[in-house]
Amino acid sequence: MELGLYTFADVDPNAANKGAEAKRRVDELLAEIRLADEVGLDVFGLGEHHRPDYMASSPATILAAAAVQTKNIRLTSAVSVLSSDDPVRVFQQFATVDLLSNGRVEMMAGRGSFIESFPLFGYDLEQYDLLFAEKLQLLMEIRENEIVSWEGETRAPIRGRGVYPRPLQDPLPLWIAIGGTPQSAARAGYLGLPLALAIIGGEPHRFAPMFDLYRQSAAKAGVDPTTLKTSINVHGFIHDTTQSAADIFYEPQAVVMNRIGRERGWGPTNRAHFDASRGPQGALFVGDPETVAAKIVAMHEIFKNDRFLLQMAIGPMPHKDIMRGIELYGTKVAPLVRKALTDKASAA
Repeated sequence: MELGLYTFADVDPNAANKGAEAKRRVDELLAEIRLADEVGLDVFGLGEHHRPDYMASSPATILAAAAVQTKNIRLTSAVSVLSSDDPVRVFQQFATVDLLSNGRVEMMAGRGSFIESFPLFGYDLEQYDLLFAEKLQLLMEIRENEIVSWEGETRAPIRGRGVYPRPLQDPLPLWIAIGGTPQSAARAGYLGLPLALAIIGGEPHRFAPMFDLYRQSAAKAGVDPTTLKTSINVHGFIHDTTQSAADIFYEPQAVVMNRIGRERGWGPTNRAHFDASRGPQGALFVGDPETVAAKIVAMHEIFKNDRFLLQMAIGPMPHKDIMRGIELYGTKVAPLVRKALTDKASAA
């Protein structure tokens, strides 16, 4: 199983000098990606947002910088908001990063958990589903063919035009990311694309039927489900002790969840809820290396996932603590998880 990280590159939305705040975060982010590569993690993902609380509105640009500063780690969007972007440009940008990285880049497409990009780029929210469906179809067409002919309702047709550059990887890896919508899981299976499932609340085992539906849909479409990769993407933090991990991570996690909750009508979180969520059946992966490793292995028993991505850099998390968490993830957690899964595979 691949082990990695993802982030939205959170910044202080109330910073007086937003340029200086963004500069601080991008420098820290690149240091975090370099460290993740150095300690042997497999994947680093960067999400696209268009809000004052997140810096990464252009993941491909930042991943391009990371590509020339790293050697082995795979680099992916997490996600690209395909509905409000141009699939031609998305492909060209990530194909370019693929060349810079010597074939280590991936695209992760999603409809987006926020809607700011739609009015920003002039798209109608009433076409929310149609935009994603058509643009995903076009992106897949571009992956498969150098010369593209395509026609739909949401953009001008393309009639026999070449799309360049072509990536080193053929085809360029493309994942679909979802937040728990059954129709989205079924669509990914039908299209034969890898699926990433975000689990940021509730009891993770309740999401397992999503992967069952995904695999069933793939089989009905004539796609061998055993060839398809799956990922679970979660929130969490690793520190030297479980108590210090919880104490450091609680406030940044609460800041973000309460801010989003006010926008969406959720009730406020509290420490008791947080502590329950980091328990064995909860969605948060917070603790010392042994605790987090054991929970990752336990979730693998449920989901049989091929990839596990952890979001530690959330809200106002101190950079030094993120760096310590990454160090422990690569040097302590990853070896424990890999050994446990290897031992189980050998015993089977």
